[in-house]
Amino acid sequence: MKEFQDLALITPEEVENLLSLARRLEAHPEPRALEGKILALLFLNPSLRTLASFQAAMGRLGGNSFVISPDMSIHGLETRRGIVMDGQAAEHIREAIPVIASYADALGIRAFAEREELDHDLADKDYMAFRELVNIPLINMESAINHPCQSLADWKTMDDLGLPRAGGKFVLSWAYHPRALPLAVPSATVHMAAMRGMDVTVLRPEGFELPESIMQKARDAAQFSGGSVTETDDKAAALEGAHVIYAKSWASTKHYGHLPNDEKAREGLKHWCINNSWFDTTQKDARFMHCLPVRRGIVVADEVLDGPRSVVIPEARNRMYAQMAVLHQMLGTK
Repeated sequence: MKEFQDLALITPEEVENLLSLARRLEAHPEPRALEGKILALLFLNPSLRTLASFQAAMGRLGGNSFVISPDMSIHGLETRRGIVMDGQAAEHIREAIPVIASYADALGIRAFAEREELDHDLADKDYMAFRELVNIPLINMESAINHPCQSLADWKTMDDLGLPRAGGKFVLSWAYHPRALPLAVPSATVHMAAMRGMDVTVLRPEGFELPESIMQKARDAAQFSGGSVTETDDKAAALEGAHVIYAKSWASTKHYGHLPNDEKAREGLKHWCINNSWFDTTQKDARFMHCLPVRRGIVVADEVLDGPRSVVIPEARNRMYAQMAVLHQMLGTK
């Protein structure tokens, strides 16, 4: 494996192999599998789970890692093309990435969406530009429109819990948040659940529809897997019989890049906070999922997050095992 960019770019069989490897490494660690290997982690945006889980994964396999972040270790990093560097940034990404890559056997990059132009972010143009500068195995640690590491961990979490694939009902629900958040996790999540073969419903208020390209990608995955994908603002219909409620906030695509209009669009939507009543008509053992971090009392009520339905901690732990599998495939001895 030379790159882990998008679950859509690997086959279902390859996903199953990664999941099987993750379970094997969880049960039977291989503490010398990546001995002598170095993983470079470039974070252009903040992180808790991604940073810690990748470092832990590499360490558990016997390798080492180092972290580069403009906020942690260097005096500014310029990412814009054609810029005259007369500001605070002392280094440009076009030199930084090749240099960082030259010190490592694999590189992970995290670069969030700018959330200014929807078409720009849907095309993942920033990540693709960075990708051109890399000549070693590359991992997408979250880009403008994708988060494959989170999705692989979420898939493993549902498998661990015995949640059904065929016939399983997965609800990706928009939730209120005071800020306009990126599309990466909802985009990756709806595709992952469809690829897993589940019946996926995107539940969202008017004005927060997911872009057609994201929905079509998920529908294509569902057609292959035997699942289905729908989108609605009908909460009652969406939640009935659900096995999973996966909460996530995202920006209004109708007002993408226009923060004042986005703020107006979410006014009056604070009731989109998942509480126990959301599970009144779901499956009896339905689960609550979220990628974290999550705002208590805003996105989800404490009664859900601290209750037996919540699997957010196993999800986070599975980030490490899923990434161990990716790293093992990428850097391990065949």
